[in-house]
Amino acid sequence: MGMSEPDFLAAAERTLDAIEAAVEACDADIDATRAGNVLTLELVNGTRIVVNSQTPMRQIWVAARSGGFHYEWRDGAWRDTRDGSELFTALSRAISAQGGVAVLLRGG
Repeated sequence: MGMSEPDFLAAAERTLDAIEAAVEACDADIDATRAGNVLTLELVNGTRIVVNSQTPMRQIWVAARSGGFHYEWRDGAWRDTRDGSELFTALSRAISAQGGVAVLLRGG
């Protein structure tokens, strides 16, 4: 697995906080709601993207209209287990596509 559970929990918490802060800092009208390890982003058109940590897998999961994505810590960033894309870049693309408004989240 590479990362210990306490290290993962700390990293996942920092990541969810960073996503929430990045969403609040961008100009888009996105409502971020946090409940424990689940962050729900409600877009202006009423659709949602859910980001949550999966402790047993040591992954961050994203559920969007375009599908489900799993990210693991690799090479200093959260990387998609399929295509290696970085979490904030991929999340920016998903929000932009799903919400119909260009969004660029900075963080990580």
